[in-house]
Amino acid sequence: MLEVQFFNLNSRIWGEQGQEALEKASICLLNCGPTGSETLKNLVLGGIGSITVIDGSKVELGDLGNNFMVDESSIGQSKAKCVCASLQELNDAVKAKFIEEYPEALIETNPSFFSQFTLVIATQLVEDSMIKLDRICREANVMLIFARSYGLTGFVRISLKEHAVIESKPDHFLDDLRLNNPWPELRGFAETIDLNVSDPVVHKHTPYVVILVKMAEQWTKSHDGKLPSTREEKRNSRFPHLDLLKSKMIAMDEDNYKEAIEASFKVFAPRGISSNLQQIIDDSRADVDSSSSNFWVMVASLKEFIANEGGGEAPLEGSIPDMTSSTEHYVNLQKIYQAKAEADFLVIEQRVRNILKKIGRDPDSISKANIKSFSKNARKLTVCRYRLLEEEFNSPIQPELQKYLTDEDYRKSLVDEHNISHLSSLSLPLLVDGHFTWGSWFLRDSDSELDMNLNYSLQFSFYISCSVAVGFYILLRAVDRFAANYNSFPGQFDGGMDEDISRLKTTAVSLLSDLGCNGSTLTEDLINEMCRFGAAELHAVAAFIGGIASQEVIKVLYSWLSHFWFFLQLITKQFVPMSGTFIFNGIDHKSQLLSL
Repeated sequence: MLEVQFFNLNSRIWGEQGQEALEKASICLLNCGPTGSETLKNLVLGGIGSITVIDGSKVELGDLGNNFMVDESSIGQSKAKCVCASLQELNDAVKAKFIEEYPEALIETNPSFFSQFTLVIATQLVEDSMIKLDRICREANVMLIFARSYGLTGFVRISLKEHAVIESKPDHFLDDLRLNNPWPELRGFAETIDLNVSDPVVHKHTPYVVILVKMAEQWTKSHDGKLPSTREEKRNSRFPHLDLLKSKMIAMDEDNYKEAIEASFKVFAPRGISSNLQQIIDDSRADVDSSSSNFWVMVASLKEFIANEGGGEAPLEGSIPDMTSSTEHYVNLQKIYQAKAEADFLVIEQRVRNILKKIGRDPDSISKANIKSFSKNARKLTVCRYRLLEEEFNSPIQPELQKYLTDEDYRKSLVDEHNISHLSSLSLPLLVDGHFTWGSWFLRDSDSELDMNLNYSLQFSFYISCSVAVGFYILLRAVDRFAANYNSFPGQFDGGMDEDISRLKTTAVSLLSDLGCNGSTLTEDLINEMCRFGAAELHAVAAFIGGIASQEVIKVLYSWLSHFWFFLQLITKQFVPMSGTFIFNGIDHKSQLLSL
């Protein structure tokens, strides 16, 4: 019964194919401290297929304060065993097992061990182990997600060669209506409707799609067959085309014409495909052979379609938004869009079959359902590629790194410019004018305490967020160098805090120099905080980082439905995973994605 409930609930969110991908996935967790346990807990509750927990440590008294998966009875026992048992209780349908071994040892002595998994979640690893594991998983085509919490900061980073997304589900995307490039059936339907009809009921129930198609046609007839293309032309034509729409209204309560006015900008959307889609079809991987993935085979067919039957356009999606219309008009319009989408899909399908046959593969090896999903979402395709961790660590993208570091310089210049002697961030509440305020920035000069205006405040906090994020990124790497040199993390043990601060500062400056950022420094406050953290895993931060990591796991898992050792078969794609290193700044309650 519980398994059915999981399936029904999750299927409503990411569909049956997504849930099937989750249930067939095999996850390996490295280190089951609070960060790892929280990440895996979310996936177990989501209905993951199987989990393997790797940890060689024993449960200690300190673990009871930050890991809800262990209790007093667990002290002295295998942490992997206890956490695995607790996770199994959350969902007994999950196949769970544990291995009592330190992940670092497995990485060094048995790299082929990881090839059996769909995805590896590596938590709390130091830089050297991360680089080695990244290389291992790349070679085995195993997806990898790093997660780490460290005091009030943490990071999440995805690592895989390539992630192609079909159902990217963007938040904002124009409806595929082809208002300025109607195909014959849509144009013919629009011509059957008279916008000058005298019946007020009929007039106010003409769908806005028809109104705009006819408006676009009328505009092009009076402008040498062209619609505005440049920004200047669009700006100059904005009010005339609105006047044209308003002139057609015969009453103030005509919602269909109001909808047409609101959607009129869609008429001037550029024809053809986006630059992003153009880049995908021009990719060298679109020149397919027998080893090409299903995704790139379908891209090859899309490229042929756009150049031929599509006339420069991608396949039509086939859906229309809600609008004010008579039932008859709306249903007829819907059928026209669906028929066009189906016709485009059939062409794409035939081209896919032909390409598969040409490269020596089974023409039916890609299912009709997957081709249909690809055809429907062709305009929204996304391909994410991730740098090797070693490349990022040794050769970060200099312009990006310098930009983040320069933001820190901007913050200092902003403070100097306004003669500000003290900056107070409201990560904690401040008493101002007799009341507590939370979540704004206040600057105190020599005379008075000033509440900055909202726009200026947001701009200022943005720069501070940027600088602190890259500062934490550098320091999270610096503490690993520190640990390699001194056999402990800064501030990990009582005493010697001042010495640890000095050593960490020297280590961070050396790291910045190695990255080509000579002369760049980090704030003393940030270095002091990093030492004060003492490499602790706080449950609140671990839970947040675990939540982000598990969310990204869900995104990438839907790309892969079957895992056949070294071959991963592409089936369905949903959502776009983050590309870059996600940094959480728990001091200011902010986060940022760094593209390095």
